[in-house]
Amino acid sequence: MKLLSGNVHPALAKAIAAYIGEPLGGVQISRFPDGEIFVKIEENIRGQDVFIVQPTCMPPNESIMELLIMIDAAKRASAARITPVIPFYGYGRQDRKDQPRVSITAKLVANLLVAAGADRLVAMDFHAQQIQGFFDIPVDHLYAAPVIVKHLRQRDLKDLVVVSPDPGGMKMAYAYSGMLGADFAIVGKHRKSATEVEAINVVGDVNGRHVLIVDDLTTTAGTLVKAAELLKQHGALSVRAAVTHCLLTDLGVSRLKASAVEELITTDTVPPRTFNGFKMTVLSVAELLGEAILRVHNNQSVTSLFVV
Repeated sequence: MKLLSGNVHPALAKAIAAYIGEPLGGVQISRFPDGEIFVKIEENIRGQDVFIVQPTCMPPNESIMELLIMIDAAKRASAARITPVIPFYGYGRQDRKDQPRVSITAKLVANLLVAAGADRLVAMDFHAQQIQGFFDIPVDHLYAAPVIVKHLRQRDLKDLVVVSPDPGGMKMAYAYSGMLGADFAIVGKHRKSATEVEAINVVGDVNGRHVLIVDDLTTTAGTLVKAAELLKQHGALSVRAAVTHCLLTDLGVSRLKASAVEELITTDTVPPRTFNGFKMTVLSVAELLGEAILRVHNNQSVTSLFVV
């Protein structure tokens, strides 16, 4: 097998390589003067099982194009099988036509990956479960829950309620509540724009309880902040948030610093940001992804990776 990395998150790729016990393959990635991406794989991969680690984020267009070119280069170098390992799948929010004359961009990106030469996919916490069905190749969809739940169990939080910040995340929050042996609640919300939301009501009892909001993704933190504010109004003693993919913008950082959220627990599926004035805990998914890669390579089951 051969493990390659794009430019987006080399630190995660190195950690995965260390777990697997294989060195990262050499890849030259550069730009032509007009911005075109040039990729050259610097060693022989003919007949090998190739895994390419690249979260498609920050900026998504550049990272997706870089990944597509790496897949094409591996295909033309006669790799036996090519598996993109995408810890964060960009454009995942655009998974349906909820307005007239809009693109289902999550499906478009899936088509591009397959057309470039991907034979299967390893990904983590899609924004919508149905994205798995957008691919006509095998998809190993992993969850960050085992990593986050293991950390929370060590914290031994008492009298806990797991909250979904919107109805769309209800199944995810319910799964967390089951694994943690906690109660469950939902916040109803109305999205005004891409950066603004309005929290409407809480379904469930949070009065006098410690609250954990779980979600797959945050950028501007509007959903988390409004949900935390409403939960505090309903008597929550403390509010923490556990989010798989933390793509915080400057607006999101400033909102969290001024919010009722005491701590943000996240993972390194995307390059983590550091900022002062707010408590953030970053957990690594390198071992989980590394174990998945080994099992895919050895044609073993990955189902046991979902068990906490």
